[in-house]
Amino acid sequence: MNLKSFYKIIAFFLITVFVGCKSSKSISSNGELNENLSAKQIIKESNKSKANFKTLQSRVKIDYTKDGKSQGVGVNLRMEKDKVIWMNGPLSVARAKITPDRVSFYDKWNNQYFDGDFSLLSDLLGTELDFEKVQNILLGEAIYDLNKGSYKSSTHEGSYVIQPKEQLALFEIFFLLNPSHFKVDSQQITQSQENRYLEVEYQKYQEVEKQKLPEVVKIIALDSGDETIIDMEYRSVSLNEDLRFPFRIPSGYDEIILK
Repeated sequence: MNLKSFYKIIAFFLITVFVGCKSSKSISSNGELNENLSAKQIIKESNKSKANFKTLQSRVKIDYTKDGKSQGVGVNLRMEKDKVIWMNGPLSVARAKITPDRVSFYDKWNNQYFDGDFSLLSDLLGTELDFEKVQNILLGEAIYDLNKGSYKSSTHEGSYVIQPKEQLALFEIFFLLNPSHFKVDSQQITQSQENRYLEVEYQKYQEVEKQKLPEVVKIIALDSGDETIIDMEYRSVSLNEDLRFPFRIPSGYDEIILK
């Protein structure tokens, strides 16, 4: 795997998905739709399903496919909710840390580092990001706060569809919520003028220590016809343990300029 591909995998992972556990219980998606539920009622149920924990640790296998070629990498993930997302690459040759203020990572192969704001992740996703939005995507929750703004509801292929009553001029947003547990089945952002499309599809959920978290996730990103697909598999998850998040950019490293 070349260095540029590894950075892309790290960056895409930070804007996407979450969690698997060998002792977890898969959650079925056979809930029945209630056509009488309003958007307000659906959003209320979604709020009840939000994950509530202090820390999370997991081993994550990531498969990255572009131009018909696939590459894979395993990373260690640690998270302190609302504060830190931390990743360690194979043999600790690369490490990343994201906080409400910064996105940082370094690479021991080439003695390089990146330390900046959320513009890197925002450019990849095609919309402005912050820590809360990144965390929401990781936890199978809507990227935008559904308690703010005005939304309407409908149904589509076994999911509730929540969308703004008036879509934004620059991009359209759709949230598909599961009728069994009201977590997100799919998040879709379309930028027609930029010919961009991103879908985060939560294919399967599981219960980990009474928390409903994604188990299988697929990310599809289109940019001017260029398609990237990322599949995630999450292993050995533990919650609410005392964790450390060591991160220090070694002296003498060169700053990475990503274009």
